[in-house]
Amino acid sequence: MNQKKRLSLPAWIGIAMIAGILLGGILWAAMGAEAADSFTTSYIKPFGTIFINLLKFVVVPVVVLSIIDGIVSMKDIKKVGAIGWKTVVYFLVTTAIACVIGLVIANIFKPAFPVLQMAEDQAYEAATSNLMDTIVNIFPSNLWESLRTASMLQVIVIALFFGAGILLAGEAGKAAADIVSSFYAVMMKVMMFIINVSPIGVFCLMTWVVASQGPKILTSLAIVLGAAYLGYILHGLLVYSASVKVFAGMSPLQFFKGIFPAMIFAFSSTSSIATLPISKECCDKMGCDSEVSSFVLPLGATINMDGTAIYQCVAAIFIACCMGIHLTMGQMVMIVVTATLASIGTAGTSGAGMIMLAMVLQAVNIDPIYIGLIYGIDRLFDMGRTTLNVIGDASCAICVDRWQAKEKGKKAAVSK
Repeated sequence: MNQKKRLSLPAWIGIAMIAGILLGGILWAAMGAEAADSFTTSYIKPFGTIFINLLKFVVVPVVVLSIIDGIVSMKDIKKVGAIGWKTVVYFLVTTAIACVIGLVIANIFKPAFPVLQMAEDQAYEAATSNLMDTIVNIFPSNLWESLRTASMLQVIVIALFFGAGILLAGEAGKAAADIVSSFYAVMMKVMMFIINVSPIGVFCLMTWVVASQGPKILTSLAIVLGAAYLGYILHGLLVYSASVKVFAGMSPLQFFKGIFPAMIFAFSSTSSIATLPISKECCDKMGCDSEVSSFVLPLGATINMDGTAIYQCVAAIFIACCMGIHLTMGQMVMIVVTATLASIGTAGTSGAGMIMLAMVLQAVNIDPIYIGLIYGIDRLFDMGRTTLNVIGDASCAICVDRWQAKEKGKKAAVSK
C-alpha cells in the first residue's frame, strides 16, 4: 500500500524527449549551431548510437524467431480449414494495400519534409538492381551470410521456410518448435530490456538532433505525424468500409458503430492483445460466429499490422528525406514487400513497431540510427496504428464469418 505508483515507459520516453528538446535548444541557442552540433556529436550522440546498435543487434533474431513461432502457432489452421487461409490472405492483402497508401501519402507530403544539415555528411549507396535481380536476391544462397549481413527479405524467407518445415514435419518437428518457442521467449526478454532503456537513447538522440538542426525540426515531426494519421484514416474508411460492405453486406456505419468501444480502448491502451476481449464482444454483437471471432481476432493481433505498415512506410520516406536520400521505385516496392512480410513477425508488445522499422530501413540501406528523429513521438503514432490494427482484425472476422455462412448454405443446398 505504501508503494508509489511508477511512471510508465511511454511517460519516461515523453519526459526524455522533452528533456532532450530543451537541452538541445539551450545548447543550440547558447553555443551556436556548429559548436552545438560538434559537442553533441562527440559527447551525447554516442550514447544514442549504443542504443541503436542494440536495436540492430536484436532485429534479426527477433524477426526469425517471431515469424517461425507465429507460423508454428498457426497449427490450428488445419483444424479450421478454410477459415485459416482466408484469414491470412485477407490480412496480407490489406497490409499490402496499407503499405501502398502509406507510400502515396508520404510522397504527397514529401515536399514538406526537411533535408537536414547532417545529410551532407552521409554516404549512401543507392540500389541499382533491376526487378528480376531484386526477385532473385529475395531468396538466400547462404543461410549464415544472410543472417550476418541482415539481408532482411532473405531473413524473412529463411524464417518462412523453417516455420513451414517444422509444421510439415509433424511430431518430428515438435522438438524444434519447442526450442524456437523457448529462444523466442528469451529474445522477447532481451528486446524488452533494450526497449526499457530507450528513454536514455531518446534523450541523447533528441538532444543531438535539436542541437544540430535547431527547434525547426519539431514542425517536421508534427507534419509526419499528420501524414501517418491521414493514412490511418483513409485506410480505415476506404479499405475496411469497402470490405465489410462488399464481402459481408454490412453498412460501414453499422460496422464502425459496432466496433467503436474496441477502437476507444485500443487508442488509449496501444495494445491489440489487451483489446481482444472487447473486440470479441463487439464482433459477436454484430452477429459474428463465436468460433470464427475466437480464431481470427487472436491471429490478427499477432500477424495483422496494417497500422504498423503505414507507419513504417511514412517513417521510412520521412527519414530518407531528412537524409537527402531519394528512394527509387524499386526501393519503395522493397519497402512494401518487407513491411508486408514483416507484419507476420511484429510482436504484440509495446515498442515492437520500432524494431520492425529498423528492419525496413535496413532493407533499403538506410542507417537505423535516424529512428531517433521520430522515436520520441512514437507513442502518438502507436495510438493510431493500434486502433487501425484492431479495426482490421474485426473487419476480417466479419468478412470471414459471412464467407463461412455462405459456404455452409451452399453445402446444405447441395445435400438436399
